[in-house]
Amino acid sequence: MRRIRAAAVGAVTLSFVLTAAACGGGTSGSEGSNEQPKTLTYWASNQGANLEVDKKVLQPELDKFEKRTGIEVKLEVVPWSDLLNRILTATTSGQGPDVLNIGNTWSASLQASGALLPWDAKNFEAIGGKDRFLESALGSTGVEGQDPAAVPLYSMAYALYYNKKMFADAGIEKPPATWEELAETGRKLSKDGKWGLGAEGSNLSNNIHQVFVLAKQHGADFFTPDGKADFTSDGAVAAVKQYVDLMAEDKVIAPGNAEYAQNQSLSDFAKDKTAMVLWQTASATFKTQGMSEDEWGVAPAPVQSGEPGRGKATNSMVAGINMAVFKNTKNIDGAKKFVKFMTSDEEQVVLNKAYGSIPPVKAAQQDPAFSAPAVAVLRDTLATSATALPQVPEESQFETVVGTAVKNLFADAAAGRAVTTESVRAELEKAQQQMPNK
Repeated sequence: MRRIRAAAVGAVTLSFVLTAAACGGGTSGSEGSNEQPKTLTYWASNQGANLEVDKKVLQPELDKFEKRTGIEVKLEVVPWSDLLNRILTATTSGQGPDVLNIGNTWSASLQASGALLPWDAKNFEAIGGKDRFLESALGSTGVEGQDPAAVPLYSMAYALYYNKKMFADAGIEKPPATWEELAETGRKLSKDGKWGLGAEGSNLSNNIHQVFVLAKQHGADFFTPDGKADFTSDGAVAAVKQYVDLMAEDKVIAPGNAEYAQNQSLSDFAKDKTAMVLWQTASATFKTQGMSEDEWGVAPAPVQSGEPGRGKATNSMVAGINMAVFKNTKNIDGAKKFVKFMTSDEEQVVLNKAYGSIPPVKAAQQDPAFSAPAVAVLRDTLATSATALPQVPEESQFETVVGTAVKNLFADAAAGRAVTTESVRAELEKAQQQMPNK
């Protein structure tokens, strides 16, 4: 999925630019002006199979908004490979769009730039109220204790997708609910050139998503409560080792997956080369790969106990896309009207159905489209067992340095080098040394 690759592409840039960005963008006031009340510019993230798909999804809705308000929205769909760098350039130059999409894991980092409109009680009231949104989605909108830097637009969560035919051929009746069961199931399926589980060992963001969840299950966080990096705790080390051991010890992930970073694991799944994959909102991708919905099943991602929930039973990070407004917009009233429109119950159903995502707006989730098996697991995960990634300004640096540490360990496993607790801790120590001291 393109949204997974995004932070990996831009995280290093963000770590260097953030200090400068904090000095640029925005205005001396808390909000922009209304000098251009009849137009808005909107940078949308690429959610569909390509940019043209997004234009076909979004333009009719923007036309609907213009008909209702008289405000023309000039749309640009920005590829994920460019989005973060474009945003960073806009924060430093002050020459950005009025409204934009951001990956929700960037919220705290971009919040620190000072360029985005804070969503205080007054601004939330202008779009219908904060209580309309899922608590888990709001948890990925900025630093706790500060006004959010963005509003949830599309929500996603991880699940375990499995190939029904491969399971049936192996005599496996149900998907695994625990990691022990996953390893056992994977070993039964890993034969004759096929493998139990797919992974993206060179995809830094995907690595972070997986080890973050495992760390929660081991009772650990990668940051202390006051925001300091804490990568070498016993729980964090155990989490990283458990994930890499799926290749190194359990032998259920193909060694070649150590080099995957471009959704190859989804292609392998669609081609019956891999029986399971942990992914966020994968149904649309499987469809484009030629799979019908009856060929695959979806189950909650594993937890140590087998019963997903909060705390040590967390089984997904809160994935998704947020909507933000640049503080220096020349149409502040129109920007808020547009955010209100895009997060309305009606539009949330239209947009999230089109993209196979989950509405972060509670009322929209009641639409029957979000009760279908392919999305019900994701919906329930978001509501009951998903946790936001650390909402700290250094989150993108965390993705880069720890994601790279996991990538290096996968490379060791693929090459047949031992992955030990000591080698995992050493990689994480190197990662922690690259973080800023507080």
